[in-house]
Amino acid sequence: MRRMQTAHVVHGPRLQVPRKVRRRRSRSSNRPAQASWTAVKQVIFSPRWISLSLLALMIFALYLVGMDVNFYLTSVPVEGAASIPPAEIVAASGLGGNHVFAVNPTQAADHIAAVPGIVSATVTLSWPNEVLIQVKEESPIAVWQEGGLDYWVTEDGRLVPSRGMASGLLQIVSQRAAAPVVVQDEEEGDGETAVAQPAISFIPDDVLSGALQLRQLRPNISRLYYRPAEGLVYEDGRGWEAYFGTGTDMAQKLVVYETIIDDLLARGLTPVYVSVSNQEKPYYRANGG
Repeated sequence: MRRMQTAHVVHGPRLQVPRKVRRRRSRSSNRPAQASWTAVKQVIFSPRWISLSLLALMIFALYLVGMDVNFYLTSVPVEGAASIPPAEIVAASGLGGNHVFAVNPTQAADHIAAVPGIVSATVTLSWPNEVLIQVKEESPIAVWQEGGLDYWVTEDGRLVPSRGMASGLLQIVSQRAAAPVVVQDEEEGDGETAVAQPAISFIPDDVLSGALQLRQLRPNISRLYYRPAEGLVYEDGRGWEAYFGTGTDMAQKLVVYETIIDDLLARGLTPVYVSVSNQEKPYYRANGG
């Protein structure tokens, strides 16, 4: 008993895990998770996936823009049109109902300018679906009638289809047959229809200038006739015809014409026609003469 009481307790050595070993264990346990996250980041932020994401975003944006009615040209106002119907101008432009990104303003303006009677045209687009057409029309200086149809005469002598009544303008009636032209029937698509077209597309300068000069010298003249043989013909209100030919010497021809008329009436003769086409060699036909 004494030996046991006097015996000292001997403590064994305390075992501890080195810190380095602990750290190695913790790192080795997190290594799979870190590797997985690194792989995910490499995939997500790779140039290929970024490009695909941007492409998908762009396709989605284009889809939204393409399906949104706010980007379609539903209203197309026209400015400057007086005689040509705005609906005809819009139809020629091809803008109505189209998407704002699918139209070409320059091409649309060229199509409008090709409409007979249009001098120039401009097309302005505004975001998101606003468009404005501005046109400048040709002002007719006379009316050419041929084959029962009226054509406007432009300043350069061209003939364009009449767009309505042109009050106060000189009317020139062509007394030669219109040339029928066979064209494809637009409605049928397989038939042919004869459409009367003017025999000329331009009025000769001597004819147009002579007619305008006669109208200027005699404002009461509202209608002249044109015959290839006699030129410009005027129906005198006193009951006969006067042949004035063509050219810009109408002032001298009028003097010769009035002199002949005064002489015939003084002799009691009523002319049937008087020709001063060649003022140096005038001739006439009168009743009883």
